[in-house]
This record gives sequence, structure tokens and C-alpha cells, in this order.
Amino acid sequence: MNGPTGPLSATQAKAVLLRLSGQGQQTGIFERHLALEEAITGSPLSAGNSVQLLQDGPATYRAMYAAILAAQDHINMETYILDDDEVGQRFAQALIAKQAEGVQVNLLHDSAGTMATPSAFFERLSAAGIQVLEFNPLNPIDALGSNGEWALNQRDHRKLLVVDGRIAFLGGINISSVYSGGSFKSGSRAVKKANAKTGLAWRDTDLQLQGPVVADLQRLFMASWAAQNGPALAGKKYYPPLPAMGREVVRAIGSSPDEPFSLIYATLLSAIASAETTVHLSNAYFVPDPQLLKALSDAAERGVDVKLILPGQTDSWLVLQAGHASYAPLLRAGVKIFERQGAIMHAKTASIDGVWSSIGSTNLDWRSFLHNQELNAVVLGADFGGQMRKQFDRDLLASTQISWAMWQQRPWSARLQEWFANVWAYWL
Repeated sequence: MNGPTGPLSATQAKAVLLRLSGQGQQTGIFERHLALEEAITGSPLSAGNSVQLLQDGPATYRAMYAAILAAQDHINMETYILDDDEVGQRFAQALIAKQAEGVQVNLLHDSAGTMATPSAFFERLSAAGIQVLEFNPLNPIDALGSNGEWALNQRDHRKLLVVDGRIAFLGGINISSVYSGGSFKSGSRAVKKANAKTGLAWRDTDLQLQGPVVADLQRLFMASWAAQNGPALAGKKYYPPLPAMGREVVRAIGSSPDEPFSLIYATLLSAIASAETTVHLSNAYFVPDPQLLKALSDAAERGVDVKLILPGQTDSWLVLQAGHASYAPLLRAGVKIFERQGAIMHAKTASIDGVWSSIGSTNLDWRSFLHNQELNAVVLGADFGGQMRKQFDRDLLASTQISWAMWQQRPWSARLQEWFANVWAYWL
């Protein structure tokens, strides 16, 4: 476990965990889950962090933009989507302005996620002195100049911003105007224009972090940059001293398809298996594999309150229908399923026993677990767990519960669509 001055001793780490377990309900999560999680991830717990929960695009963009404007040394950004629209242009202009001030900007963007973004957009950034690196280029000729192989199906789905090595943002929010509106407000003209297909705002969650865990996130960015054979980075203060900024205990977990298994997936399965009271998940693309289905069903059958908030409407019909194919066994096991209305659910959050929380970029589907680079933060403690509970309950009020009786009455045409979509589940 890391503290504000480096690794904590075994005695200090135990004291922190005892304090955390005392904040929450009497569960075995710290005795049984944490030891297994530590063995799975190999990444340390970091004490002394400040963690701010950010809901939806407007609040997240304001916080990110303020951090960018205040940057003094460097800005590292890693993103799946960076659109050439109003939001993307605003970020581009801010990054160019900071580069002109002598702040080094390093940008890593996924090739598939930014496929619709004109090359001129990135050329403008490069011309300003920003280091721009394309992750696994779709063009095989370009791929030979990056990591030396054409890994078409391996994508960088992470969303990470690190400013001056002191403040970081992560979650599910891409840089795009589809996030221009809040999900609990009626749709504005701008939201409807940005979301022409549905007219709905996108519901998502991010985190703003300060404290020792930022160094762990910085290391994950640097590892991604190096793995793509990115150009040598300018000599900046990428790892400044990080004093305690709060009381939260956080673990940063990155997953990569180059690893034998998804660290984030294994950690989530471990947490669900350790749950004694609640498992509350919100997720955008829910196409679970047999292991996750069993873990959720087993938890419900042993009396854990398992609730899932999933999309009622989405930007991917195929993924939505593939997810529906898993509803029947979950409902029979006692899992409670809710579909978010009035917004496109894009958040990827988990709250277990009120003391184990996870926010990040990882969907509950085969692509996230097998083919994508993903990034999540696990926050331990009842205080932050309480914030997560309030956010989850608020989404519940805007959701419709899917009962077993209701599901049995769905038409055969819907069942056929589910079957067809489920055939392609592995590739979605």
C-alpha cells in the first residue's frame, strides 16, 4: 500500500484497512476480498487521496478544462474518442494554448475511436508542438511505424487526463458533444443536435483524483505510450512529490489484452463473490460471459441485493439485444434489473457492500474484458460508498424495473432479435 510518502508498512496498511472496515457494515470484504484483489492486481492501495465524483459531461468538462488552464508543466491525455465538434475544438484550443505557454502536451488517441475525426484536426495539434500518438492505427502501413504489428481488434478504450502529475481524471466520458447536456434535465436544442439519433443526453460518471494515486495513473499512461513506441517525451516533472490531499484509499487498475486476463474483470468477480449485502452495478454495454452471469446469480441466490441499471435506449442496437439475452437467467436467480429512461446510460460503476466502489471505462462485455485497454479506480470506504449509493438511487428513480412476469410476455420477435445478437456477443 502506498501513502503520501511512499509504501506503507504492513502495520500501517492493516491500520488503514481496519479503519475502513469500521466505517462500514460488518462484512468480510476486507478480510477475504482485499487479500485476493492484492494478489490479482499487483497494484498497490494508495492512502491520502481526494476523490470527487463527477456526474455527466458538463460537470466533468468544467473540471477538466479548469485543470488544463491551470497547468504549469505538462498535460497527458489518453482517450478513445476525440471528436472534431464544439467540445473537441474547445479542448483542442485549450491544449494548443497551453503548449504555446511551454506546457508540454502529450496526446494518445485510439485509431478506431477517432476514425471519424479528420486527420487535419490532429495535424493542427502536432503543428502546435503537441506530441500526438495514434493507438494501434487502422491503417496497416501506419501500424508498422507504431508498435510494429497490426492489432486491429485491440483498442485503447481508456479515458485519462493527468495534469502536472498532480491531478487526474478518469471514467467513461469521451471528448464529444454528445455529452453536452446533463442527463437529469430535459433535452435542450444543443443536446438534441449533438444526439441526432435519439435526442437524449448521455448519462456518465467520472472521477477527479488528487494525491498519491495520481502517480499510479501517470505510470499507466507512460506504459501505454511506451508500448506504442511513442516518441521520447520532453523532460518534464512527470512524478512530482504528492502529499496527502484527502482520506480516500484508492487502487488504480489498468487492463490490457496483452495480459493473460483482465485485471479489472478478475477484481470485479472477486468483489461480487465477497459481497454480503449489496451489489449495485450501472453499465452501458452489458453482454456478460458465463462467469459474470454465475457470479451475479450466485450473489442474488445467497441473499445479496443485486441491482443492475442498464440502458433503456442505446447507440448500439446489437449490443442492447445481446444483453437482453442474459436477462432471463438473472431474473430467475433474483437479480433486479432496471433500464434507465430519458438518457443514454453510458456509466460504468460498481458499488459493493457500501464500501467497495469502482468507476472507470470498463463495460461488462467481451470486448472490454478481452480486446480493450481499460482503466478503473477502486475506492474503499463508506464515505465515498455513500456518495455512490445516492447517485445509484437517483438513477433508479429514472429507471423502469424489468420483472420476470414482464419479461416472459415479450414478443417472439424480440426473442429472435436477442438470439441473433447473442450469436455475435464475443465480437461486439
